[in-house]
Amino acid sequence: MNRAILLSGAAGVLSLSGPAHAADDAAAVAARFGALEAVRDASISPDGTKVAVVNPVPTGTVVVVADLTGAAQPKMVMGMQAKDGRITSCSWSTDTRIVCFGRYIVKEPVYGPVTYSRVFATNADATGMVQLSSETNDRSHYVMQYGGGIIDLDVGNSPGSVLMTRQFVPDTQTGSRMGSDKEGVGVEAVDTITLKRRTVEEPRRNASEYVSDGHGLVRVMGVVAADSEGVLKGTTSYFYRKTGSRDWLPLSVVASSGAGLSDGFDPYAVDSAANVVYGFEGKGGFNALYSVSLDGAATRAEVLSRADTDIDELIRIGRDRRVVGASYATDRRAIEYFDPELKKLGAALTRALPGQPMTNIVDASAGEKKLLIIASADVDPGILYVYDKASRKLDQVMAVRGALEGVPLAPMKAISYKAADGTEIPAYLTLPLGSSGKGLPAIVMPHGGPAARDEWGFDWLVQFYAARGFAVIQPNYRGSTGYGSAWFQKNGFQSWKTAISDINDAGRWLLAEGIAAPGKLAAVGWSYGGYAALQGEVVDPALYKAVVAIAPVTDLASLKRESANFTNSRLVDRYIGDGPHLREGSPAEHAARFAAPVMLFHGDLDQNVGVDESRLMEKRLREAGKPVTYVEFAGLDHYLIDAAARTRMLSESDAFLRKALGLAP
Repeated sequence: MNRAILLSGAAGVLSLSGPAHAADDAAAVAARFGALEAVRDASISPDGTKVAVVNPVPTGTVVVVADLTGAAQPKMVMGMQAKDGRITSCSWSTDTRIVCFGRYIVKEPVYGPVTYSRVFATNADATGMVQLSSETNDRSHYVMQYGGGIIDLDVGNSPGSVLMTRQFVPDTQTGSRMGSDKEGVGVEAVDTITLKRRTVEEPRRNASEYVSDGHGLVRVMGVVAADSEGVLKGTTSYFYRKTGSRDWLPLSVVASSGAGLSDGFDPYAVDSAANVVYGFEGKGGFNALYSVSLDGAATRAEVLSRADTDIDELIRIGRDRRVVGASYATDRRAIEYFDPELKKLGAALTRALPGQPMTNIVDASAGEKKLLIIASADVDPGILYVYDKASRKLDQVMAVRGALEGVPLAPMKAISYKAADGTEIPAYLTLPLGSSGKGLPAIVMPHGGPAARDEWGFDWLVQFYAARGFAVIQPNYRGSTGYGSAWFQKNGFQSWKTAISDINDAGRWLLAEGIAAPGKLAAVGWSYGGYAALQGEVVDPALYKAVVAIAPVTDLASLKRESANFTNSRLVDRYIGDGPHLREGSPAEHAARFAAPVMLFHGDLDQNVGVDESRLMEKRLREAGKPVTYVEFAGLDHYLIDAAARTRMLSESDAFLRKALGLAP
């Protein structure tokens, strides 16, 4: 297996170049780690000659096409200004036609930030750009938010057409024959060049999703339960079709537990050759992968399960999204390939790329003759490769994060520590390069979610603080996902006492082991992690000497109210729950207990956690006479996807921590 740098001259076009300053320059380090990844998404053309890369730039997002034959220089074919939104993903409908998904946020006067999405198509030479999403008109009853999504790139004998979901909006007029009363989500076959569209599935008011077989046939439909106002009840009923039939047959019902977990077979992908649908369902407290036949018998077969962790990801490749395996995470994420050829290839890639053990197939050309692969590690943000099966040649396309090329990164180690009740809590520990591992300034960094978990691999936030000399521990506290329903408990809000206790115990472990120097421990978190950092200070004001919270939840009752005008309000209400924990578990209700200084960051277009959460926390801390610094980013959402904003956040949080912990600048 050979390695060759195919597009060595493309880095300046496709990636953000890093500042040419000394490695110990604080501003330079923040700029390097704050730079956005150059590869947000990548796809390969059916003939395997071109790659389209979604590339964030300082002004917004661009789509760049790289010619793998070397016949042409990389070319920008589409762009979206940051003020208008961002492009998130692209696929190829033909060898020369690209389809991209864009989203943007509008601040509505009543509802606050609201997301809109649209699908666009353009040629690989930057000509012929059109919008594929249908639009509402002045007769429509409401504005269409969801612009649809691509569910199939192969529509039988219609090259260049795709299957798209569509949100139908009624536009009837009293006393008029014009318009239509169709409403709900349906499916259309849309020609990406001529825009000719044909309805494949009539809309249903409560239809939530459709699953195609990868060859232009819709085989599975999901329908949500909702009241007359459209408020979701928490169950989804799935139906399927037998081959050659238009009749829908019952498949399964997935019901939310209220705490965030669900019961029932949740279908994800159809294998037309085997005539089955793959999906996930619980087994012994852990998620397992099953297949169900679509022949009328609905025969169920277990495909993959474990008794220690959830099977949580389906591996699909190619234009038909063929199911080739599944994955799960223990100390590291592992892939189980069902396809013998890919299983062999995966092992060969691991041998060929020993420094990049995480190899993910992100796309494939027609017939899977060429594979687009990203290989990465904890100390390597990743390289985008193209693998040619015929020649067995592995060609490097570009670095995922060009700004970090040549920057030494710190290894991440899986560890565990004992919680107060004796439970072993899995975690990851990252120590600064060149350190003794003892007597360091240290950070407890709980993950967001809380229905999530940290995994082994590159983490730009962790690596920045490690580069600045901090030890960082990331606990997968009880309330995290991936470890089964018993570990998840009632989620990190309703079971906040257990979750926060586990997180604080990570800090106590750092101190007891001598990794953290006395008086040099801080908490840093994003989203729920920010909540946990703040609430950890409420529970034990003597533990941390500084707290940094990015887009944090600060008041559970306020978080519930944020969803009041949306269809998921009932689900959010059940997820957070009712009772004394609403006040007891809200940092903003206990500002007087804070002993450590606090720094807050938040984007004013955050839809996950409203910006008023941080504004309230700042207000309460100031009223209590506590030291607090608040930075608000205009026009940014929950993820702060902006290099300048992230650089500022890193730089100012670093300076804040160093001052609070008594460290040199």
